[in-house]
Amino acid sequence: MNSAIVTASYRGDFERCRLLCESIDAHVRGHSRHILLVEPRDVAMFRALEGPKREVVDERELFPWWLRSVPDPTSFGRRRIWASLKGPPLRGWHAQQLRRIEIGRRLPEAVMISVDSDVVFLRPFDTGRFVEADGRVRLFRRPDWFAGIAEPSRSEHRGWSKKAGELLGIKTPKVSDHGYISTLIAWRTESVRAMAERIEAVTGKPAFDALAATRQLSECTIYGRFVEEIEGLDRHHVASPEALCSVYWSGAALDAETLSRFVDALEPQQVAIGIQSFTGTSTDLIRRAAGLG
Repeated sequence: MNSAIVTASYRGDFERCRLLCESIDAHVRGHSRHILLVEPRDVAMFRALEGPKREVVDERELFPWWLRSVPDPTSFGRRRIWASLKGPPLRGWHAQQLRRIEIGRRLPEAVMISVDSDVVFLRPFDTGRFVEADGRVRLFRRPDWFAGIAEPSRSEHRGWSKKAGELLGIKTPKVSDHGYISTLIAWRTESVRAMAERIEAVTGKPAFDALAATRQLSECTIYGRFVEEIEGLDRHHVASPEALCSVYWSGAALDAETLSRFVDALEPQQVAIGIQSFTGTSTDLIRRAAGLG
């Protein structure tokens, strides 16, 4: 089954995204192309990362005319918001999720592999690993994962899950604690299209309009609940709790020693690390840890 890698990014993550691209070129095989999704003002910058199997897509090719990024007046223009005629203004992470869903609906490839821009591959990886011999796609799923997470993260997740249920017309249970969120995951594109059709049937609106009308948005949770509770988990997917990427979600910046220990602790199935950009960990340190210079 052919696959495309998709990364939603922005100028603040440019150097990390460059590092991701270098690590994909060095270690990843099996995909037809790597697509970078960015807002209009970042297109020229990210063109520098294009190559034979990598292309930049302007979000204007995916978004309707009524959703556009503008400077955030509350931050004196340092940050961006997405002004909408159909809902509240959205933040960058909302826009990135909408890009991923929308590109997933349009890809001709059978599988979309979503990779965050602060991920770096450290080991050889073939994207075919996401597909079983019978054609079913691996779905990242950790049962009841969020039931044991501390507040406020647990309530935030449950808000996302509740909204996913409303968009999909799931009356019971209203909330699921299963975890579908990770930084290196695969979606079946036919399932993304079926998910959008379900949202349209439930809400009576175009799927994009319904999704852009809320700030309680987790694209992984919507997709996971659709696959499990509407489509039927085992029909086209195989659930797995194993994360292929080890993520440092929060905390102090890692130095060379702590980063080395983090890499050394990778589990056998893990092929990448994700060091969240807001931790302030040096990109140069990550580059050296990845053996990329």
